Amino acid sequence: MNRRDDPARDDAARDEDAASGSPHPGTSARESAAGGGVRVALTVVSVLLFLEAAVVSALVVWLVIDLVSLEPSSYVTAIALIVIVVIGAIWVWAVAIASLRRAPWARAAAIVWQILQLSVAVGAFQGLFARADVGWALLVPAITVIGLLLWTPVRIAYSRPEGSPDAA
Repeated sequence: MNRRDDPARDDAARDEDAASGSPHPGTSARESAAGGGVRVALTVVSVLLFLEAAVVSALVVWLVIDLVSLEPSSYVTAIALIVIVVIGAIWVWAVAIASLRRAPWARAAAIVWQILQLSVAVGAFQGLFARADVGWALLVPAITVIGLLLWTPVRIAYSRPEGSPDAA
C-alpha cells in the first residue's frame, strides 16, 4: 500500500510532506533524496559499464592493428587472443545494455566482469612490467561498480517484482 493511500495517515503528516519540499507528494524529503541517490548510482554503474565496453572495443582495434602491422611470434596465438577479446567486448556491451534495462542477470554479470578487471588491476601493480597507472585505472572503476551494485537499493532496482510472470 502506498503512503498516500494509507487511511491511518493523518493530515499533519501530509502537511509535513508538503512543507518538506519533496518533489513527490506522499514521500518525505529523505525518501526523495534516497531515490535520487539510487538514480545517480544506477547512472554511474551504466556509464562505467559503457566506458569499459568502449575500452575493450578499442583494445580489439589495437590488437588487430598490431596483428596487421607487426609480425607476431605466433599467428595462431595472436588470432586466438583477438577472438577472446572480441567475445569479451561483446559480453561487456551486452551487460552494459542490459544494465540500462535493469535486467536481473546484468547485475551478476557486471560483478563478474568487475572481479576479472580487479584481478588484472592487481597484476598491473606487480611484476617486471608493473604499471601503477594502468592498475589504478582498472581498480577504481571496478571497486566503484562493485560497491554500487552491492548497495541494497541498487540491488533491489535490479530485481524483478515477486508477482511478475518472469520471476522463477
